[in-house]
Formats: sequence, structure tokens, C-alpha cells
Amino acid sequence: MNEIQGPTPAGTSRPYRTLREALRAHRVPEENHDFISAIVEVVGITALIDRGRYIEAIRRDEGPDLHIGKTYTNGFMAGEQIIVGSAALRLQPSEGRQPHLYVSHPSEFRPLTPAKATSKRAAGSRASTPRAEPVLRAAKPIERDYGFCDVCFMTRTAAGTCACD
Repeated sequence: MNEIQGPTPAGTSRPYRTLREALRAHRVPEENHDFISAIVEVVGITALIDRGRYIEAIRRDEGPDLHIGKTYTNGFMAGEQIIVGSAALRLQPSEGRQPHLYVSHPSEFRPLTPAKATSKRAAGSRASTPRAEPVLRAAKPIERDYGFCDVCFMTRTAAGTCACD
């Protein structure tokens, strides 16, 4: 077997036939597939290899390999300009693979509040369901320590008195 690099920490480094196969195997969200496909097309990739936590994309020309994760693509060079659609990507400095740059995938820019779901009920069926009766529970008695009488050693009352007083 003629591998490009060594195996993953799990001991495997299987190559993928297509980018779609690799993205599905790594459970990359569907909304990122077209974005990643555009990046791979612009950069020019010859091979895709499973590296455990990411997909390693080997470039056609000289340059670092791309690491494609669920939420990012890492391995761009300084001065490299990647244009997807009509906009240039905002490349940010990588913390783990310096001096390389990375880009976040579109799924990372979802709105924080979910969109309101449309009701599937008809407009006239707004009847509320009857609520269950609240269950009354017996209150647990609180056991308190009122101390002991110094004369007869019996427990004092809540008022602090004893029967021998």
C-alpha cells in the first residue's frame, strides 16, 4: 500500500473516493457541503484522506495540506486569496497550525435564536387543553433541636420551657 502519510492515531488512514463521501463520513453539516466543495475546487485537491478528527486534502501544487473539520478548513497560506462565489474568504490565523490560516464554515454563523416555527394547526382550533389538577403533598415536619433541660434532661419545648420549671 502506497500511503501519502502515516496512519491516524486510531491506526487507519483510508482514502476517500469523493469529497461527498468524506463529508458524510465525518458528519459535516449539509449546509457546509457546497462551501467546502467550492474551496476544494479553487485550491485544487488530488486526494482526500481520513485522519480521524479531520479530512486531509492534499493539494495539487506546492503548499500545506488542508485540514477539513466539521466547522473549519485549515491550511491556507499567508497572501493566499480564496474566492468562493463572488466574495473573498476572511482567513484568520490558526492557533494550532501556525503560520497557516483557517476559515470557519457557514454553519458557525447561524442565528443564536431559532426561527419561529409555523403552526400546523388551523386558525380556528385554538382550544386549550385542560390542565391536570395540582397534586397536594403533605408537608414534611421540620425537626428542630430546642435543647435539653439542665435539671431533668428532657427536651425543651419550642418556647424554651420544660415541665419541671
